[in-house]
Amino acid sequence: MNTALLVIDVQMALLEDDNNGAKRSNPAAADNITRLLTAFREKGDAIVHVHHHGTDPEDPFFSEAPGAAVQPFAAPQGDEPVVIKFGSSAFVGTELEQMLRAQNIDQVVICGATANHCAESAARSASNLGFDTLYTADGVWAYEATGPDGITHSAETIHSVSLSTLQGEFADVLTTEEILAKV
Repeated sequence: MNTALLVIDVQMALLEDDNNGAKRSNPAAADNITRLLTAFREKGDAIVHVHHHGTDPEDPFFSEAPGAAVQPFAAPQGDEPVVIKFGSSAFVGTELEQMLRAQNIDQVVICGATANHCAESAARSASNLGFDTLYTADGVWAYEATGPDGITHSAETIHSVSLSTLQGEFADVLTTEEILAKV
């Protein structure tokens, strides 16, 4: 299979959340994303970076805001393309699908942020579009959240539920080690 690594929304706004004490899962995500990037670069496989840009100037992901910048460990190198999105899915309103099809990509590996938001949305869209989708269980993370019912869910629970809802229906959920062995 022709495989592409999709690195979703690894941007400074999330590092800012981390630095401000947000409770998150999987502190090893950055190391695992780095391992994936290194392996794909060494093999010469396709890598696409997807960045979120908010449309509201108050949004930390607004294109002119410091939060829209990429975290240095996940910065594109050379001619690695960057796709800008304005919603949750990397495939909606972007050229990502056409870019992948033009390169005869039929399998995608998804990592980045966050497990229950944009990374999950990308996995669902990729699957719905017919791509064989591998989702990196330890290359994504989630944040603690309180639901409309007032119940607070731990970052680890949200992460686990996100993986559970994708597995077998939208993606093969694998560890970084398993993905590196497979691709």
